[in-house]
This record gives sequence, structure tokens and C-alpha cells, in this order.
Amino acid sequence: MTRPGARALIEATVDAGSFRSWDEPIDRGAYDPDYLAVLRRAEQRAGTDEAVLTGRASIRGHAAALVVSEFRFLGGSIGVATAERIVAAVRRATRERLPLIAAPASGGTRMQEGTPAFVRMVEISRAVVAHKAAGLPYLVYLRHPTTGGVFASWGSLGHVAVAEPGALIGFLGPLVYRTLRGEPFPEGVQVAENLVDKGILDAVVPAHELAGVAARALALLSGPPHHHPPTQAPPPGTPSAQAPPPGTPSAQAPPPDTPSAQAPPPEPAVVEGGDAWSSIALTRRADRPGVRELLRYAADDVLPLHGTQLGETDDALLLALTSFSGTPCVLVGQDRRTQSQHRPLGPAALRGARRGMRIAQELRLPLICVIDTPGADLSAAAEEGALAGEIARCLAEMVELTVPTVSVLLGEGTGGGALALLPSRRVIAAGNAWLSPLPPEGASAILHGGPEQAPSVARRQRVRAADLVAEGIVHAVVPEHVPAHEDPAGFARNIAAECVRQIDLQR
Repeated sequence: MTRPGARALIEATVDAGSFRSWDEPIDRGAYDPDYLAVLRRAEQRAGTDEAVLTGRASIRGHAAALVVSEFRFLGGSIGVATAERIVAAVRRATRERLPLIAAPASGGTRMQEGTPAFVRMVEISRAVVAHKAAGLPYLVYLRHPTTGGVFASWGSLGHVAVAEPGALIGFLGPLVYRTLRGEPFPEGVQVAENLVDKGILDAVVPAHELAGVAARALALLSGPPHHHPPTQAPPPGTPSAQAPPPGTPSAQAPPPDTPSAQAPPPEPAVVEGGDAWSSIALTRRADRPGVRELLRYAADDVLPLHGTQLGETDDALLLALTSFSGTPCVLVGQDRRTQSQHRPLGPAALRGARRGMRIAQELRLPLICVIDTPGADLSAAAEEGALAGEIARCLAEMVELTVPTVSVLLGEGTGGGALALLPSRRVIAAGNAWLSPLPPEGASAILHGGPEQAPSVARRQRVRAADLVAEGIVHAVVPEHVPAHEDPAGFARNIAAECVRQIDLQR
């Protein structure tokens, strides 16, 4: 089946001559020569300067903003520049009161850029949530293939979500699953038609019918079309004459109600970091303390809560009312003791996390989210249970919380399961904690065809606590002068003290 690329989909969907690009040229001056060569080859193959095109157009007379992926550009992967382009487009759509249509086709995070690119899914989701909060429609057209962090964030937040016929859509890409499990993913699960049957998507829509479906949705959600005299449009992918110059406040500033627009916090201390693979090995030790040890050694009192209140439980996540040094809070924590290949973090665990978020907001209590997971469930049941959607909804709910929030990278921080609890106002990390879009073995499989290069890939992807501070992802690091397993009580008390300090900074 021939599937249209970004330019072809835009031309087939929008009214003739109506598309106006919002894309600015990308400065790649800081990229290393090897990666720059990869990007140049991608440009030649795709005919675009990045993995996404953005702009505004009309669809049967209805004005709309567009974010359209180009899969031929490095698999539609999301790098830092890609994410910045998407965020800028979403925010501009919000300012201009335009409904937004996203048409992703992506394998997820760009492995060449690693964790700094991975966490940009939070910023994209934050912008989409603000767009929806402004009362503006957000429509999603999932194309073949859409997997990974894209499906688990902004790809699953649409008011209306439809997909290409036969499209591969899922949380986990088949190559990574085969590498990690040694067997192919069950057939027929990650297919658009199956996800419609399971109630995860609304419909399957061929590309040639997208304009009609979009126009109907826009008519229902935005009112009648506004007719404007046609004007000659520049070709898709060229900068718009209407776009503000790069660097202007209107193009770059976040909405005033986002945490990033608040007064800047104190600068974190410089962190000395060890080797990434050594840290990963330490966090995978069976005797490393986790969320239960944090509560045992550092909490004043603990009142456990059980389940989602929707008839589900998942022991991979611990939910409790607790207090540290006299500071009451709600704690949502991934329990490393109960997670395994046979009992991984699943959709119910994330629904339990969302219950904790609601309790914190309703009771005006601080929320502490403890991240410690080798990754979310890689199974057919999890895909059909809307795991990606639950990750996306965790992101959406966390960025809207108004209470103090702290995320704690306690040990392992792998993939969407970790990302779901990351977007707090303040993020702290244990000295050996790490964050990565995939297990290093999975990233190695994508980049090198097998898991053997995992240690070097982990180093390049900037997964360590020290790297995360340098990237502005983590605000403070709790050093492990001795590895946590050698002094679990001291480790727990130090983590708790930093949580309280970060809560106090927000009050």
C-alpha cells in the first residue's frame, strides 16, 4: 500500500493554495559531524528539513493548524529541534485560536539524541493540554507507523482520534520487542482496526477521506467555516511571511500559566558523575532500595491506598498518604520489588497513579512521584488496555496540577513508564539514577542491530543524573557517596529531605 508523505498528505487534504508554513530554518551548528551527515542524508531522502512540517491551512473552508510528520526523515523520529518546532506550532495555534490537527507517523524518540529528546514529549504534551484547556479542538490522524513516545504522549490526547487503514500503532516497536523478548510481537494487535475494536481509536479513515472527516469534525467543534479570499501559498516547508522572526517573545514564550514561565529556581549544584553503564548496573541490583525502603526509613507515617477505584489493582505501583519531616503529601511510587518480566508496570498502575494525582489536587496536598521502573508492560494485553493512552493521560493531568509536585528518579527510569511520572515542577535524582527512552539494549538494537553496544549507547544518550542536570531535566541530585544498597536508611533519609526542600521551594 502506498502511503502519502507529509507534503502529499497536506496537498491532498487542505484547500488548494491555502497552506502557509510556520517552519523556521533549523540551526544545526552545534551538531557533531557524524550526526550532521546523517541529517543531511535524511533531508535528501525525505525532501524536508526535519521530521515534521507545520503551518495553517483551510479544510473545506475551516481554518486549522497542522502538525504533519514525515516518516522518511529518520523514521519520523522526534529530536530536540523537531519537538521545538511542534511546540511552537501548537502554541501559535492556541494564540491564534485555531483548531489543531496532528498527523503523526513516527517511531518515537530519535535514538541519536537520546534522553534530551525523549523528555521533549512532556513539553509537547504540555502545549497540547494548554491548547485544549483554551477550548480549542485537537484532532489526531495516526498514520503508519506511530509508536513509542509519540503514541504515548501527544498522539493519544486528541478529542477525536482516527487512523490510516492497516496502520501499525502501538506503544512498543516490533524490533525492540523482538530484541528484548526474543520473539515477535503477536500479530494483529498493533493494527488500527484492532484498536478501533478495543475502543482506543474512534475510526479508520483512508487518506483520501481525511478532508471530509476533518471538515465534519471542525464544523461540529468550531462552528461554520470562515471564507477568506484565496491567496497564493508558498510551497509546503518554506518559512511563512506571516511567521514571527525566530527568537521573538510571541514565537518562543510559553503560556504564562506553565511552570516554565514561573520565576527560575535556584541553580543546582555541580554534580560529579560516574560511568553511565556502572550506574545502570547498580540500579539493577536486587538489593537496591526502592520506594518501600524510602517509606520505611524516612516517612513519619504511611496510610496505603489500594487500587484504582475502578475495579483494578496493580502492585507495580504504590499509592499512599504519607508525611516526611512533618510535611504531609500524596506519594505515587513505582515499586521495583514487584516489577518483573512476568509482572510489569501496566495500564492499571498508571490509572492508580492518576487517582493519586486527583487526590493531591482535591486535598491541596503536595504530590511526590517516585520513578523506578525497568519499563512498562510489553504485551498484547497492555496494548489493548490502552497503555499508551494512560501514559499520555498521566502527562496531561500532571502538567495541570496546581499543587507542589516533585518527581524522584530513584533508580531505573526506562521509557514511557518513567516519562508518565516525570513532569513535576521539580525533579530530583539519586546519584546513580538514570532516564532513557528505551532500555540501552533496545536502543542499541535500533542503532546497531543488536544489544551488544548498549554500554556505549547509554553513554552517548546522556542518561546519567549528571547529564540530566546539565540538560535542565533534573533540578537537584542527591549524591550517593556510597551506593544506595550499602546504606539504604541514609539513602532514604537524604532523598526524603530533598523532597521536602523542593516542596518548600514551591510554596
